[in-house]
Amino acid sequence: MTDGAPPLQLTHIGGPTVLIEVGGWRILTDPTFDAPGRRYKFGWGTASTKVGAPAMSVAEVGAVDAILLTHDHHADNLDDSGRALLAGAPTVVTTRAGAGRLDGEVRGLAPGEAVTLSDGVRPPVVVTATPCRHGPPLFRPIVGEVIGFALTWPGQQHGALWISGDTVLHRGGLDFGDRVPVGVVVLHLGGVRFPVTGPLRYTMTANDAVRLCQRLRPEVVFPVHYEGWSHFVEGRAAIERRLADAPAEVRNVFRWLPIGTPTVIEA
Repeated sequence: MTDGAPPLQLTHIGGPTVLIEVGGWRILTDPTFDAPGRRYKFGWGTASTKVGAPAMSVAEVGAVDAILLTHDHHADNLDDSGRALLAGAPTVVTTRAGAGRLDGEVRGLAPGEAVTLSDGVRPPVVVTATPCRHGPPLFRPIVGEVIGFALTWPGQQHGALWISGDTVLHRGGLDFGDRVPVGVVVLHLGGVRFPVTGPLRYTMTANDAVRLCQRLRPEVVFPVHYEGWSHFVEGRAAIERRLADAPAEVRNVFRWLPIGTPTVIEA
C-alpha cells in the first residue's frame, strides 16, 4: 500500500458475507447469518438448502457502518437474520428495486451510480454500483435486479475493490472493468444452476473467472459464495482444479480467504 493509504482488512464470514474494514469504516456485504438446515425458495421452481453455518455470529461481527446488499430477494444473499440487521445499519445500499421493497433509509443505486461514505473524520469511501446479470440473457424479469459494488478511497495503489455480486460473465461487467481498473476482486463463483432450468448458469464458473482475469488483470482475487448452499455446482476443489490449468498470470492472483479469520490485504 502507498504512504498514507489506510490498510484494508477482509473477513469472509461465509457465503457472500464479507466484513470489509478500511480507514476505520466497517462495511458488511450481503448479510447471511441463519443457521444451516433450512430450505429456501427463490421463485420460479428454484430452491436451495443452506448447508453451512456462518463463521461468526451477528454479535461477534458487532456494529457496522454500512451494508452493501447486491440484492434482497434471494435468501442466500439476505436471509432472515441478515434482514434483521438492516434496520440498525446507518447506511444500506442496494438496487433501486430492492430499496423500494425494504423499510427504512435504504439507498437504491442503478449501475454507474454512486454514494460516498463520509463523516469528515475518516477517509471517504466511494461506493459505485456495478452491472450484474444474474443468469442467461433476457432472464432479468425472472431473477430480478442485482448489482455489484466498486469501492475506492484515497491512497489506493492498484485500483478499486470490486465485489462482483451474483452474476455470470457478461459484457457489462467486462466493460466496467475496462473503464474502472480493479485491484482487489471479491468474486462470487459457484456456477449456480437448478434442476428446473437444466444447464443454465446463474453465477460465474471457474472458467468464467479465468476469462475475467485475463481481461481485467486484477492484482488479487478472493473467491466467495461458492460454498454453504446446495445450489452451488462448483466448490473450492472444482475451482482449484480449473485454476491448476490456467496461465500462471491468472493462477497466481487467486487467494482463499480463511473463513472467519481477518486478513490484511495490500491495496
